[in-house]
Amino acid sequence: MDKSTYIDNRKKFIETIENNSIVILFAGKPCKKTGDELYEFTPSRNFYYLTGIQEQEHILVLSKYKDVINEKLFLKDIDLDKEMWNGKTLRDSEGREISGIQDVVYIKDFNSYINRLVKGAEEINLYLDLDREDIDEADSIANIFAKEIKDKYPQLTIKNFSNKIAPLRMTKSEQEIEEMKKAIEITIDGVKSLMRNAKAGMKEYELEAYFDFECKTKGVKDFAFRTIAASGKNATILHYVENNSEIKDGDLILFDLGAQWNLYNADITRVFPVNGKFTDRQKEVYEAVLRVNKAVIDRIKPGIDSKELNIWARDLIAEECIKLGIIKEKSEVTKYYWHSIGHSLGLDTHDLGIHGREFIFTEGMVFTVEPGIYIGEESIGIRIEDDILVTKDGCEVLTKNMIKEISEIEEFMK
Repeated sequence: MDKSTYIDNRKKFIETIENNSIVILFAGKPCKKTGDELYEFTPSRNFYYLTGIQEQEHILVLSKYKDVINEKLFLKDIDLDKEMWNGKTLRDSEGREISGIQDVVYIKDFNSYINRLVKGAEEINLYLDLDREDIDEADSIANIFAKEIKDKYPQLTIKNFSNKIAPLRMTKSEQEIEEMKKAIEITIDGVKSLMRNAKAGMKEYELEAYFDFECKTKGVKDFAFRTIAASGKNATILHYVENNSEIKDGDLILFDLGAQWNLYNADITRVFPVNGKFTDRQKEVYEAVLRVNKAVIDRIKPGIDSKELNIWARDLIAEECIKLGIIKEKSEVTKYYWHSIGHSLGLDTHDLGIHGREFIFTEGMVFTVEPGIYIGEESIGIRIEDDILVTKDGCEVLTKNMIKEISEIEEFMK
């Protein structure tokens, strides 16, 4: 994407911030893996959303006083010795070209700049990325910084900016949608490769390798998440990732996977019989899930409440479970279906949402639709997941080129 996207993202974001405020975003640093090796780095998605920069250790500072906005990008200091080992890092001219920020300096000036912004102020808001997934989660760079700077400048009011940026990230621009379409296109090619190469007797990870190969030959550097390759009863475990069981003749195999393109993600789930032919019972369960998948997609449009959609979808799945003879009362459905009907999709696989996952659908949102029924006692786990774009009066199925009808699957696998 070009820098106009990031310029526009910053403009929309800073409009949500009140006067007498500073916003600091850290690109992040990779964690140590072992010895002198680091885990592969991936940038803070909020930092990337506002700068377009994927390199580690840089810092973005936005400030707003009396409606005057300043943008300053701090690049990691140049270390020529390290560059001989690890390659060249960004220079100020490159930072300007990627982000559209004109005031680009180096981190050695960061502390003095923050002191000038805060010094003498009676009250000032400092916005940081302070979200946590769990209370036991290790402190992020922003969490550590918040503790340290509050001790030095007690006049600061520390605030989390997550609910400021979430509504912006949920609505995708045309350029963002194009990046996601590319990720989806590559993912579909990868799933077709899985279907072509599936054979009884393979290990799940052996078959998974065909997806990895297809993606990497098309330039994919990372995946949306760890691939789920779950055959037989393994498919009834929602986040099964061991992928080390033998695939047996007559098994269904569930693949939940996605390529990542320029940090934007695809997320598709498809289920198919390893021998190319569904049994009658497998067809029954598959068709039940497919009916719900189609019904939910048909229902999504601007104005629909995500919480109400989840309740409605759960009721549909309960009805299908009764027809399948696995429950008698709708209240029993949680034995065979226990997750939500979908999630926002974008720079994160479970993309930022407003107040968790409850929101009103609006044009430009990208959402997954993924009903499932998981029958452990029959070793049948079915989930069918599509990525949809909310349009002006309905939705577009971005994954429409990935077959999902039983007849199509069986014909393709011949």
